[in-house]
Amino acid sequence: MAFVENQGARIYWDGQGDGAPVLLIMGLGYASDMWYRIRPALAAHYRTIALDNRGVGRSDLPAGPYPIALMASDAAAVLDATGIESAHVFGLSMGGMIAQEFALQYPKRVRSLILGCTAAGGPTAVRAEPEAAQMLMTRNKMSPEQAAEAPVPFIYDSTTPRERIDEDIAIRRPWFPRPEAYTAQLQGILAWEAYSRLSRIAAPTLVIHGESDRLVPPGNAKLIAERIPGAKLVMIPHASHLFLTDQTEVSHRAILQFLNEQAGNARSDAGSEKEEVSC
Repeated sequence: MAFVENQGARIYWDGQGDGAPVLLIMGLGYASDMWYRIRPALAAHYRTIALDNRGVGRSDLPAGPYPIALMASDAAAVLDATGIESAHVFGLSMGGMIAQEFALQYPKRVRSLILGCTAAGGPTAVRAEPEAAQMLMTRNKMSPEQAAEAPVPFIYDSTTPRERIDEDIAIRRPWFPRPEAYTAQLQGILAWEAYSRLSRIAAPTLVIHGESDRLVPPGNAKLIAERIPGAKLVMIPHASHLFLTDQTEVSHRAILQFLNEQAGNARSDAGSEKEEVSC
């Protein structure tokens, strides 16, 4: 286990695999363990670095709220602790918001950006249906098991087998968030906006989203992709918010293809630099 201190909290992180670094940032109330479906596939080719956002998992639970910019600085502190200057940054849901903020605050540290099932906040964001919004706002008053079950209709596709959903819940069970941590992260989400700044992101970007997402409507992905110069948009059929569970193989292919393209581009750039020097 490894920890780094940042702005009043010890932040947990760990690394798996070798190769170009990929920083993994999870969503609201989720510990880094929830990367379990894709992390082995990534770690076979890349050095994956995953953190528990403040308040969840093994990280400290300081008093909230937790602004998105603060959680982005936690991610930067983790990179500092690893000695890595820049990485591919992959964020899901709230983690995608943190990833957007990270790219805006630390542009030289981002090799590429993967934004999954996320939004850019502000008045332009496509809002969830009232039933989903109500569920989000009341989860902190539920028991841990109730809080795990309540989002199921909004975050999984209707075709996803129940046993896959139960696998996710079993992974999360040891790390169900405390109500105060959930609230502190949610407050950070509600106060944040990046849409007006997205055109400043220069890193190669993949925006990936499930077509049946009822928690963060897929229209948000289109807004982000249109705003970030050159961004690639991938919409996954028969997938909701947790598209890594709903459509695991399709998701893996899209994400690994994007990362492999960045590796190829980096080799081409290096070759061009050598040619310029030799001239």
